[in-house]
Amino acid sequence: MSEINLNTNLSSCIINNARANGTTVNVSSRDSVNEIVMLEWQAFDKVVNEGGRASCQDDWDTFSIMRRSQYETWTDEMLDSYIDDFYTANENGWNLITEKYARMEESTAPESYEKIKDSLPEVSEKKKAIVDQIVSIQVDWMEQFAMQYPKAAANARSIHSSEDTIDNTSYETYLRGELMTYSERTLALYGQFVVRTAGNGENLAYKIMENTAKAYGYEGLGDLESKLGN
Repeated sequence: MSEINLNTNLSSCIINNARANGTTVNVSSRDSVNEIVMLEWQAFDKVVNEGGRASCQDDWDTFSIMRRSQYETWTDEMLDSYIDDFYTANENGWNLITEKYARMEESTAPESYEKIKDSLPEVSEKKKAIVDQIVSIQVDWMEQFAMQYPKAAANARSIHSSEDTIDNTSYETYLRGELMTYSERTLALYGQFVVRTAGNGENLAYKIMENTAKAYGYEGLGDLESKLGN
């Protein structure tokens, strides 16, 4: 596969230089969370970026916080399934993180995507439909989050793929690229998790962002929102 453009937004940092209390990154109490984050980091380190190594590839603290904040919301069954995906990919000499960013380029850099699309695993129409359904729910969650916490949202990715440029990857596009790399089993488990969360009247975006805010040393989203921009 050709080189990938790791643009300036791919680190997903929602708090730009706004850490509280000089926060350091702590490991999770769950071994499976630590394992998947390390597997991703090792794969991310190997992504070949256009124009040379990207700065975000050397920013372990941000990477660790962002990924742990997401995976702390997952069930053990989901984590174990995704860990299996990584080991299977590694055994086959395939980099799932490179694939994730390559799939994003269908929206952010269509001309570049045309050159690499045939090197990517084929995705069935059924899988695309499931991904679209999940993305629709999660984009709605992120819109709700942005309305309640506009300052925090302003420091995050733009939400919609319609806002994508070569230097700006939206939340929607990032999520779709990531979901496309999941195995059928992992995607099914994740889809059930999202539907269950929605059915319980909960918002996954709030949970992940709350984890992120606390990892940066804030008491929670309310504390973060009150201090951003001050």
